[in-house]
Amino acid sequence: LECMVEVNTSVCDNVAKVREDLTLKIQEVKQKAEENGNTLVSIGTHPFANWKDQTITPSQRYISFLERMQWPVRRLIISGLHVHIGVESGEKAIAITNGLTRYIPMLIGLSANSPYFMAEDTGLVSARTKIFEGLPTAGLPPLLKNYSEFQKFMRTLQRAHTIHSIREVWWDIRPHPGFGTVEIRVCDAVPTINEMVNLAALIQCLVVGLSNHYDDGTQLEILDPWVIHENKWRATRFGLDADIIIDASGTLQSLKEAIIDIIEKLLPIANDLECEDELSCLGDIVENNEAPYNRQIMEYQKN
Repeated sequence: LECMVEVNTSVCDNVAKVREDLTLKIQEVKQKAEENGNTLVSIGTHPFANWKDQTITPSQRYISFLERMQWPVRRLIISGLHVHIGVESGEKAIAITNGLTRYIPMLIGLSANSPYFMAEDTGLVSARTKIFEGLPTAGLPPLLKNYSEFQKFMRTLQRAHTIHSIREVWWDIRPHPGFGTVEIRVCDAVPTINEMVNLAALIQCLVVGLSNHYDDGTQLEILDPWVIHENKWRATRFGLDADIIIDASGTLQSLKEAIIDIIEKLLPIANDLECEDELSCLGDIVENNEAPYNRQIMEYQKN
């Protein structure tokens, strides 16, 4: 949509470079926007704009996509934070993608920033998540055995004219063969550069942790697909106040407790990656109940 601007960093070695890169680019975009009488907002959904009033970017790719998908695409007045982490092989990318599904509710709870849509209180903390799932190739990634199975799946979708390229597979987490990365796409756009960088730090630590398991020939238990689906829904609905399922027996743990636990486990990795401060800031958000959606709701109630 023409009301949206996508900002991409260059390849960054660490989160400090991410902060520097994003800050310079967002300042530049902000200046251009203000010169044209506009103001930037980084948010999962605009709280009161109407998707029916928006115009599509005049690109043949987007126009063709709209003609094919129709209503689900027309209402995509949503914005997300995407993080790419480079990995050494396709096989490792599949293992990491499978392993990351356990952490989807944590990423939603920390980033959720879309409780309002078209001037309506949706009752969700991340309306963006449900709007985006309206696309046929969006949502949770399937659990795949290996990279060959992933390649076969992509070939099938292309030959069946479901997609033109892998760029039209919008899973919450996906291998990106063109970049040699695992791409994490489940987060709402968050309000500040600090929060963008903090989430990037958490995601990098998670990927490195899973990569270490792969290199050691070990892996964390992969939750059943129905558990992954239910946990994603609970985080989408209740955010940090959700209780998530942590095993096949239905054992529950508060999402806040699960996030604090994983931050503590990741601190040695964060120390190696020089992002302990960013990881600790996410713990503060949990303990102080300051997730972006909470701040939006408080602002709405106040005004």
